[in-house]
Amino acid sequence: MLNKGSAKWMLLACLIIFSTPLTADPDAKASARKATLEWLALVDSEQYSESWNEAASLFKVNVARIHWESAVRSARRPLGAMQSRSFLDAVYETELPGMPDGKYVVIRYQASFENKADAVETITPMLDRDGLWRVAGYFVR
Repeated sequence: MLNKGSAKWMLLACLIIFSTPLTADPDAKASARKATLEWLALVDSEQYSESWNEAASLFKVNVARIHWESAVRSARRPLGAMQSRSFLDAVYETELPGMPDGKYVVIRYQASFENKADAVETITPMLDRDGLWRVAGYFVR
């Protein structure tokens, strides 16, 4: 039987354990970044159809291939060729506005294009149903 003092310590231990936020697998950010860079290489080389093929299943359900190809072409063509890209930050999230709960990493890169020297790319890979990190969102500002 627990005495009053040991019961307090057990309660405190439980509070600490269960109030500690769950964190991502330590390799999640690295795996997500690697997948993102591979996907961006497709977009940079204008392989838009292939980038759709490699995107997250959630992305493909919500964006038809032909619409993706048209949208990314319209967004990237005026920027010109990719000149440089440097990592800014990566944030692990389990909830994002307008997205189902899941495992996401919001990644930002400072980018320089032929016709736009100062841009920020935001790419959101997610852990897909097949256990691989795949891009679910892409935005250039």
